[in-house]
Amino acid sequence: MGLSTTETAIGGKARSPHYKWIALSNTTLGVLMSTINGTVVMISLPFIFNGIHVDPLAPGQTGLLLWVLMGYQLAMTVLLVTFGRLSDSLGRVRLYNLGFLVFTIGSILLSITWGRGLDGELQLIIFRVIQGFGGAFLFANSAAILTDAFPPNQRGFALGVNGIASIFGDIIGLFLGGVLAAVDWRLVFLVSVPFGIFGTIWAFIALKEVGERDPQPIDLWGNVTFGVGLTALMVALTYSLMPYGHQAMGWSNPMVIGCAAAGVLLLVAFVFIELRVQAPMFHLSLFKVRPFTTGTVSNLLMSLARGGLQFMLIIWLQGIWLPLHGVRFEDTPLQAGLDLLPMMIGFVVAGPIAGSLSDRMGARPLATAGTLFAAAGFVLLATLPYNFNFWIFAVYLFIQGAGMGLFAAPNNSAVMNSVPARYRGVTSGMNSTFGRAGMTMSMAIFFSMVIAGLVSSLPPAMSAQLTQAGVPANVANRIAQLPPLDALFSALLGYNPMAQLIPSDVLSQLPQQAQQTLLGGHFFPEMIAPPFISSLHMVFYMAAGLCVVAAVCSLLRGKRYVWDEPGQMQQTSATGSGALPAAGAVSSQGLHLVPNGGSEER
Repeated sequence: MGLSTTETAIGGKARSPHYKWIALSNTTLGVLMSTINGTVVMISLPFIFNGIHVDPLAPGQTGLLLWVLMGYQLAMTVLLVTFGRLSDSLGRVRLYNLGFLVFTIGSILLSITWGRGLDGELQLIIFRVIQGFGGAFLFANSAAILTDAFPPNQRGFALGVNGIASIFGDIIGLFLGGVLAAVDWRLVFLVSVPFGIFGTIWAFIALKEVGERDPQPIDLWGNVTFGVGLTALMVALTYSLMPYGHQAMGWSNPMVIGCAAAGVLLLVAFVFIELRVQAPMFHLSLFKVRPFTTGTVSNLLMSLARGGLQFMLIIWLQGIWLPLHGVRFEDTPLQAGLDLLPMMIGFVVAGPIAGSLSDRMGARPLATAGTLFAAAGFVLLATLPYNFNFWIFAVYLFIQGAGMGLFAAPNNSAVMNSVPARYRGVTSGMNSTFGRAGMTMSMAIFFSMVIAGLVSSLPPAMSAQLTQAGVPANVANRIAQLPPLDALFSALLGYNPMAQLIPSDVLSQLPQQAQQTLLGGHFFPEMIAPPFISSLHMVFYMAAGLCVVAAVCSLLRGKRYVWDEPGQMQQTSATGSGALPAAGAVSSQGLHLVPNGGSEER
């Protein structure tokens, strides 16, 4: 007996055609919440630290500051693949629901943080990691749930909306953090609680297990080597941002070197384990599928290109452009979030269009165009002087956002379509891991490039200008030798860097006019702008190069490729579709791709 017109069959199960919209709306809420909480702390940190009575710029605070800032992202990055694999085995909806619950508990704990000083700071870090656990469950399963719920000819649109929620959350979090923290810092976390409770109940009632499961024993050693290896690598990248000894960055720190080496060795061991274990955590044979490999590599490259972009733009705005235009340092965080809205608008405009068109055209033309648009956006940003015209800057940001929007939905759809149904959870986790790891690596690389440029050119300029402004020469020389990261973090947190760098007893002894000059809105920006903008232009050109390489990868993905049933792929072009011979077989021993002309697109 066939299905009625009110039912759809995907993954072998029948349900109402309205279910896919329930899945889309709920997973979009989950992704939006998790990404908002990834950036909401960035703007609200000064208010949070003031609320728990901590000076984030005091000696010894840099490491804890980084953990408060990045602990959430690190937890998500490390756990995505493991949670995706567990979801394939135990049920994607079940663990997605658990993610909503854990995320909400983490938000409640953060909003009632009771400690003060160091205790409060440690509580924030622990609770942010708990929140990251929940966010990992949400992120690892949202794309897989949508791929299960939507037919192949609508997945691009669905994943496009979901992708928009992800980028929108990253950007709107900057704005919300500034607005809410100005009222009460606890609102930064409390605002997620009602949405989390609603989403948890709604997901439990409305979402159904419609995808295929792959019940397999847990790959203990695969999970351990991947989780510990990726954690060690992320810790190394995080601490590389901190000064070490007389070095402005921590790349020579033995702990950074040791963690990086251990991380690489454990990830290499993970590959060998996965090739030999009976029920691997992730089937590396999927990398033989060209759309999957080119899609994940393109995602990594684009994440490397844009991951540090927000931080660089915020420092540019908060430390240089906004003070030059009369905005007080303490007011710059919120204003910087507003000034980045054109990038979000570009993404919101391009994302749904690209997702919808990719359902008909395939991913290759749209995703490739997106990478090239993003590359153009980076090149255009590299042409701007430090005191730019805002409307030109806004147009360039719009181009950048539109490029990311054109790329994200088609690429995600192509990756999710290219794997058997039973591996969609772990594939979603792997694709998200590539993206999140790329963003973390990007921050470390971009910061290293900028600080390397500042170390070579900022000290003599700072020493000369401080001395000229009336600071004693010995004090000026000592300040000029401080790590540039101190000044950048001051600007990022909305503090006047000169008020933080010049000792208060020295500052108080200077004439009133000298104090006004040093603490005014022009002294620091005009001093740091030339070396900073020179290094920043190098970063933009490097990011543009990464986008071009991603464009090459995207071109190599082939035509539209859909693996809609276990063991069978379907290839669809813009002009028609046809079934391909089976690309492989799925057995209890794992996935085996048989080269037969159908395992890759032509």
